[in-house]
Amino acid sequence: MSVDLLPGLSVVVPVFNEEDVLPLFAERLRPVLDGLGESYEVLTVDDGSRDATAAVLERMRRDWPQLRVVRLRRNAGHQNALTAGLQRARGRYVVSIDVDLQDPPEVIADMLVLAETEQLDVVHGVRTDRSTDSPFKRWTAGLYYRLIRRVVGASVPDNAGDFRLLSRTAVDALTELPEHLPVYRLLVPWLGLPSGEVPYARERRAAGRSKYPLAKMIRLALDSITGFSAAPLRVATWLGSAGIVLCLVLGVAVSAAYLWGTVVPGWTSMFVALVFLGALQLLCLGLLGEYVARIFTSLQGRPAYVVTFDSAVTARRPAGASS
Repeated sequence: MSVDLLPGLSVVVPVFNEEDVLPLFAERLRPVLDGLGESYEVLTVDDGSRDATAAVLERMRRDWPQLRVVRLRRNAGHQNALTAGLQRARGRYVVSIDVDLQDPPEVIADMLVLAETEQLDVVHGVRTDRSTDSPFKRWTAGLYYRLIRRVVGASVPDNAGDFRLLSRTAVDALTELPEHLPVYRLLVPWLGLPSGEVPYARERRAAGRSKYPLAKMIRLALDSITGFSAAPLRVATWLGSAGIVLCLVLGVAVSAAYLWGTVVPGWTSMFVALVFLGALQLLCLGLLGEYVARIFTSLQGRPAYVVTFDSAVTARRPAGASS
């Protein structure tokens, strides 16, 4: 495929420290894409990997002309790496998929057929079978989607992650949004474009370790909630109001006890009340701080990521041209 021809399909793959699984991923993905009868590019975004990922990608690129490598200067996070890929993808359709092979590449063909036959702008990959995940992972995922649908709205597909197909219309709409901390599993449904779903069974990670530990899952949940709803601030307001009412009730009770002469000195009740009110105040300040942090990040105006290399740009540059 000539680099000057725009592909019909772009596959965006964020990668971070995945030297072990990359060859296995290529073995699964390449036959699927070669069998589509569609010109394509595989746009891997190296999110500041510190292992041999960059070297593995360079070796793969020599034997796979459709493989394109974009390298970020530093680790920017999964969603920002996905942003870098979406902004540089050139295909008429764009598929985003993780490299760990938990989302089977074979489903891409079904996504493309559904999008073309139904004239859809979005096709979500929906995990109907998560038996390969741990019970804790399934429980936290279910809790996340229930919470998000309650806070954001029922338009968020259940068990749909970042494995999806987007039309050029959807990609252009997403890249025009001024999001500094994007959460695409919420942004894509928010667009309200015609969409469909393709079910699949989630597989085990093919190699390596998960790049989404509990801390990152919690961070994703916080970004999802604070980025799409002011409900936590309203919760803080209601908690503060409830605390005031409780204090008034306790004040009346203490005053009545004093008038009746039945006041018994006791530090337990006072200790519990102080701890409760202190924790309530810290919770409210923490929620407020999350929103202030998002405002601060937006006002800084720093780019979410910095690209240091793009093999497609290098391929088009004339010999002897300076970078």
